Amino acid sequence: MKVINTRPSPDADAFSEAILAAGAEVILSPVMTIRFHASAAPVAPGEALAFTSANGVRAFARANPARSAPVFAVGAATADEARRAGFRDVQAAMGDVESLAELIAASKIPMRILHLAGTERAGDLVAALAEKGVAARRLVLYDAVPEADLSDAARAALLENAADCAVGLFSPRSAALFFAQAGRAGVEQRLSAATLLAFSDAVAAAALPDRWGAVKIAAARTIEAMAARLRG
Repeated sequence: MKVINTRPSPDADAFSEAILAAGAEVILSPVMTIRFHASAAPVAPGEALAFTSANGVRAFARANPARSAPVFAVGAATADEARRAGFRDVQAAMGDVESLAELIAASKIPMRILHLAGTERAGDLVAALAEKGVAARRLVLYDAVPEADLSDAARAALLENAADCAVGLFSPRSAALFFAQAGRAGVEQRLSAATLLAFSDAVAAAALPDRWGAVKIAAARTIEAMAARLRG
């Protein structure tokens, strides 16, 4: 099977490795490009950091050398990125904003939360924390800019044998961007024979499951769980 990897660089690399380990072929076709802001990322005294993406970690690491603040990460991959960046005090939630807000509130940490984020976000962590009585603010450090076109290799694979193709989608926004690309490439109807490989139930719902030949949803919010669905 050929798997269309829609993730932007550098996150695409880890998913490609997981796809190859599962015995499938990788076709790169990102739906967006990450552009980091040139601005600084000051942390006020008494603030802990919250990251809802690995790109938030990367953006902060480019803007601020400090690594002493406690970190709350949305999931395992983001937590791993924080540790690679040099943070030591890192706690990971279950992969979504709701579980991250629960983790932070349950920690009862006596600190304000600084959410390092992108322009586009799945969920409002600051609002979720406010409902739990936790003070928080947001600092936007990067943009996820849509890519206009499906890659030539992805278009060719869908036209040649869509039944042998799976499309990996990681967020509701990436689903919408992929459909836009497929429409411009003239291959949207070909998806009725292809497999949707979705990161979560929410992603599958946003990707309009009735439009696909098959739908496979990861058992957990990890790239390993995504790739494992290629085997069954």
